[in-house]
Amino acid sequence: MSTRWYPLYQKGNPQLRIFLPNFWLKLIKPEHNQPKNVVEFQCSMEMTRLDVKNYLEKIYNVHPVHVRTRIALGKTYIPTSFKFVAKKDDMKIAYVTLPKTETFTFPDIIPEEAEDKDERGLHEAEQNFKNFAERNKTPGFPSWFMT
Repeated sequence: MSTRWYPLYQKGNPQLRIFLPNFWLKLIKPEHNQPKNVVEFQCSMEMTRLDVKNYLEKIYNVHPVHVRTRIALGKTYIPTSFKFVAKKDDMKIAYVTLPKTETFTFPDIIPEEAEDKDERGLHEAEQNFKNFAERNKTPGFPSWFMT
């Protein structure tokens, strides 16, 4: 729960109040292939189907056709060096179906240009290591001592 509780009325306090809901949505990449008009969200456990639909309509101006929700159980595991079973938190997943005319593709977070920069950086690191190994051929003496 968050700390956004509606404050109690007290005489003399300013009466201008803003109510902020405790709801949130998180776009997640689907594990399995979905149709182009289905979007998957992780949402707070208190949200219902109607809450998800209203949230998307009012805040993002997206008009879903249908909303399905399910609760994904958290994994159970035995922590290392302990003798008890622990469980990760459960989470609620909402599947939002958009109209057939609309499609959604998950955004490409890492563009191809960044991959090219990574390859260039790797190539530079290899060259630097080769230069370092070439300078330090004689064992037991640092490279600055020989020059």
